[in-house]
Amino acid sequence: MKTFIGTATLGIALATTACTAGPAPRNLTSANWAPGQLAAGTGHPQGEWVEPAPVRQGDPGCIWQQPGELAQLRLADFSEWGHVASPLAAGDRLRVELLGDSDRLSGNYVIGSDGRLTIPGVKPLMAAGRTESELQAALRSSLVSANIVRPLRNAVDISLIESAGVSAAVSGAVFAPGAVRAGERNPDSRIGLKEGAVRGDHNVSRTVASAIRAAGGVRPDADVSHIYLIRGDAYMKVDLSGMIHGWTARDVSLTTGDRIIVPSRKCFDPSLVRPTPLTIPGIRVYMSNLTRSANNNAGAAIGKETTSLPYGTRLLQALVAMNCVGGTYMASDRRAVLISRNPINGQSIVVERDVEKLVRLADRDRVNPYLMPDDAIACYDSRWTNFRDALGMVSEAVSTATPAILIGQAVN
Repeated sequence: MKTFIGTATLGIALATTACTAGPAPRNLTSANWAPGQLAAGTGHPQGEWVEPAPVRQGDPGCIWQQPGELAQLRLADFSEWGHVASPLAAGDRLRVELLGDSDRLSGNYVIGSDGRLTIPGVKPLMAAGRTESELQAALRSSLVSANIVRPLRNAVDISLIESAGVSAAVSGAVFAPGAVRAGERNPDSRIGLKEGAVRGDHNVSRTVASAIRAAGGVRPDADVSHIYLIRGDAYMKVDLSGMIHGWTARDVSLTTGDRIIVPSRKCFDPSLVRPTPLTIPGIRVYMSNLTRSANNNAGAAIGKETTSLPYGTRLLQALVAMNCVGGTYMASDRRAVLISRNPINGQSIVVERDVEKLVRLADRDRVNPYLMPDDAIACYDSRWTNFRDALGMVSEAVSTATPAILIGQAVN
């Protein structure tokens, strides 16, 4: 009998414990950066906000600041790079024709990875960074000096067949800064391979905007009206805000070795949290929904379709996608946590929300944050589900103890 009482007491204690929620997560004040992450005065769990060391003097407002390295460079006018054809780059395919020659030196050539054009009989010529006319003049001069062609005005003709992808470096307020390839083509879209040699090409993806997309797209704190393109010892300011707001934007073609800097405004701009020519179309989010009604993620219908969400998705929509909303009302008192990171300073943040309050309250958007790439979401069981599980543990314990009690009574 004492065994039964002890087991029942333990079960009641477990059941009582199961009905209590854990403490709300604590966060650094400087980790908060996106709307919807604060929950004070809304009824949702709100943990303690801790000041980092050294103490931060409040969250900064939206600011504009030109990168310091530009002070050592020359400011180029838009007409220098914006209204001219893209300079030649490594991988570009060219047609070289010599007057009076059909197949000895005339033919198709590819600019090498070192940026040089190699033609038999003359030293390799630097082609990357030059225009077609500039390369044509340089090649004519070399061939004339080598006594391969006569000094006629039209002795050499160079035409572009295909613009290849180019390598560029993207830094600043993008999700995946680093070296990228802009304008890379797959075999099906190659020019001149099936239809024969052609003249001219316009690679629409060999631009600043394409390079930014290849670097993960701009973050919500990016300054899209002050993007800087650095080429050699000069730079140019590019305003691509029209791609976000639906008006004209003047994109610029790239060449190998270009650098792009996307400054941060140090604040969150919701207009940048949606698919645009400068942002990514979708994001990958990590999800966990290990509940009583779904004791594994497969049972909760969490797969690659639900964890790949459109950019601009908020927490509540993701909770629906991972089956954390709905079911019996007795189990509706559920909690969810969002694990994110402030990309400006790299600090992580964990916010907790009462799922039912997100569904029922009219001001849900104030505490319903946007999801960022590589965020993580986890759902916790409701108090009723925990209570039911605890009672199940008591029932199992009682069932185990009952035969011993009956045997004891029979012996007495």
